[in-house]
Amino acid sequence: MATSPSDAGDDVIDQFLTDRGHTVERVGWDQEYNKKQCPDCGGLHDTSASTCTVCGWEPTV
Repeated sequence: MATSPSDAGDDVIDQFLTDRGHTVERVGWDQEYNKKQCPDCGGLHDTSASTCTVCGWEPTV
């Protein structure tokens, strides 16, 4: 499940994974035709959306 940038400790978790050879990627919106699609729940939103109104997911910066 994706985490939002407001989750406490993300940098610590990312560093832990990186130190052990894992690749940590920032997650952004998927595209579905002319809509943004949440990679967490699949909800579709207008291109101006900054937060998923279905599950509350926000892209990492």
